[in-house]
Amino acid sequence: MEKETDLEIFLREVGDIHPLKQTESVGLRATIEDSPGQRYRREIQEREVQEELWLSTDFVEPLGPEDILSFKRDGVQNGVFRKLRQGRYPVEATLDLHRRTVEEARSDVLTFIRRCARLDARSALISHGKGKRSDSYPVIKSFLAKWLPTIEEVIAFHSAQSFHGGTGSVYVMLRKSQKQKEINGKRFLNSR
Repeated sequence: MEKETDLEIFLREVGDIHPLKQTESVGLRATIEDSPGQRYRREIQEREVQEELWLSTDFVEPLGPEDILSFKRDGVQNGVFRKLRQGRYPVEATLDLHRRTVEEARSDVLTFIRRCARLDARSALISHGKGKRSDSYPVIKSFLAKWLPTIEEVIAFHSAQSFHGGTGSVYVMLRKSQKQKEINGKRFLNSR
């Protein structure tokens, strides 16, 4: 008795099967109205795609492991920035980017900053590492220095104090939400 090949077994099993004939077609509505929630979610997704596009992963100016990251938008008071540099603001949120690829880090940073803004966190700490295990330069640190100034919610950042990771981490100050501005306004008016 000869052993059947896979093809012979297949043909024997499906031998009497024929494709179905299509008798009816189902028409779709020409336009489908989105609910407000669907439109909102689509806009958020489109905005996220645009944000990821402007956080480029192409070229970056290489930084050294001990280089200090520092940035302050116009309008940030010198005393506020000094307090940030000194690590005197409580760290309300942290993000660790060690062992992340550039693409993963970009996505993580965007998600983290959005979450901080949504939760009204004002000061955060991002640990990026010094790139000492890298053969070239601290890649994530270099990209972070490029990305953070382009993110609207970030109003200042500075390399951390040694007790928070030194030049392997960065303090990030975020813009006040409208809700926080209103709370501060009421508190200021009541203190008079």
